[in-house]
Amino acid sequence: MNALLSVSDKTGIVELARALDALGVKLISTGGTAKLLAGEGLPVTEVQDVTGFPEMLDGRVKTLHPKVHGGLLARRDVPEHMQALRAHGIDTIDILVVNLYPFEATVAKPGCTLEDAIENIDIGGPAMVRSAAKNWKDVAVLTDASQYPQVLEELKAKGKVSDTTRFALSVAAFNRISNYDGAISDYLSSLQEDGTRSVFPAQANGRFVKLQDLRYGENAHQQAALYRDLHPAPGSLVTAQQLQGKELSYNNIADADAGWECVKSFDAPACVIIKHANPCGVAIGRDALDAYSKAFKTDPTSAFGGIIAFNRPVDGAAAQAVSKQFVEVLMAPQFSEEALAIFKAKANVRVLQIALPPGGKTDWDNGRNLMDVKRVGSGLLMQTADNHVLQLADLKVVTKKQPTAEELKDLLFAWTVAKYVKSNAIVFCKGGMTMGVGAGQMSRLDSARIASIKAEHAGLSLKGTVVASDAFFPFRDGLDVVVDAGATCVIQPGGSMRDAEVIAAADERGVAMVFSGVRHFRH
Repeated sequence: MNALLSVSDKTGIVELARALDALGVKLISTGGTAKLLAGEGLPVTEVQDVTGFPEMLDGRVKTLHPKVHGGLLARRDVPEHMQALRAHGIDTIDILVVNLYPFEATVAKPGCTLEDAIENIDIGGPAMVRSAAKNWKDVAVLTDASQYPQVLEELKAKGKVSDTTRFALSVAAFNRISNYDGAISDYLSSLQEDGTRSVFPAQANGRFVKLQDLRYGENAHQQAALYRDLHPAPGSLVTAQQLQGKELSYNNIADADAGWECVKSFDAPACVIIKHANPCGVAIGRDALDAYSKAFKTDPTSAFGGIIAFNRPVDGAAAQAVSKQFVEVLMAPQFSEEALAIFKAKANVRVLQIALPPGGKTDWDNGRNLMDVKRVGSGLLMQTADNHVLQLADLKVVTKKQPTAEELKDLLFAWTVAKYVKSNAIVFCKGGMTMGVGAGQMSRLDSARIASIKAEHAGLSLKGTVVASDAFFPFRDGLDVVVDAGATCVIQPGGSMRDAEVIAAADERGVAMVFSGVRHFRH
């Protein structure tokens, strides 16, 4: 049995080679890998001694040879193939261990030049991997160090690699080549004439890994599956560990993502309750229990059957309170033993533990998407994600009345919530909790009315509240509705042709208004 080892990342390669040698496998290798193995005292034959042709062109050509690819591609069950090998003095290669030049890591470095990128495009490696993967019935192809232990275990136990494992290795190999080529295409097609890179390459090559099939999609007649990015961001929903409960549905996952993205945007202990992708209650508090109690008060009716997200560990007290309502999915960075014992009595509740992004409770450089994608008929809409974070210094007071310090805190809180509410969005807040949420209406005026009605149904007074509007008020009528309901301060982006009219209306009504300068449409 012969093994060809040629790796850029040499993690575990010496240990693998030593184990293969102990099993009587002949080792063949290239360049730096061969030197490393020889330096460890392992018997290794260099590829150039197999091919009879030296490496050339600074290593660009070394394995592109019939004695390599013949040994990989020959079918052992086809007599003509084996006869051809004998006629040309070619030995079979039964195990191929290859990982590729680090193209992705190279182009991710600041200041990477086109020349650097080009020199890190592997040619011989992918060619060998494809040959071995195509001939998977006879060749085991290893493209990642994580695969070494299983292959060694099978070789030690049975003297060969099983058909099942070889096929799985082949699939993994083709996936690796596909991802590698996709990364090259993304990089090269993003280059501009001036040498800079466009955010949007000329060809977008989406690469995702399936996590699970789902029972159905948004509706029972639709099929669905959940995929993750090749390298998911820490603190993102797809990194969640399900601790208990029924299988997650398509709608569960969509709603859970909305809740998790919202709750992790707060520094203070926070709770977000989601229904049909909209926050129906959001609050910050002293701890998880306090935040939940306030969030639930916003809209107890809509909270029934909702998705609940915390950005703090859930203890027994918080779990006891949550367990009194019907909840579909519960998310938090951690759950105490007492909390898990309480939810065990509700076996259907899906409990997800998700580590917050590293660097703190709100780390906007981690755990978030950099791009948003929406499917349209036979195409995609792509945009940079709405990752804008409003700071107190960004606010521009445009009225005679100035917001109080407490109102400014609530304005930032309300603005953060509004960012996660479907447009048109109107959000009443006070004391770090939502008091009324109007979402997804064709008219901003209707959203304002609905938010007021919901607060009334929940028995909440809107007197002294602040209001966030995700886009500008096109007329004064929307402002009048929220002021009539009790609001004393409003935050909106500004930018309407009638801004002066709306500002004058705010002065007339004696309320403060600030402009954010940023719109947060969410369709």
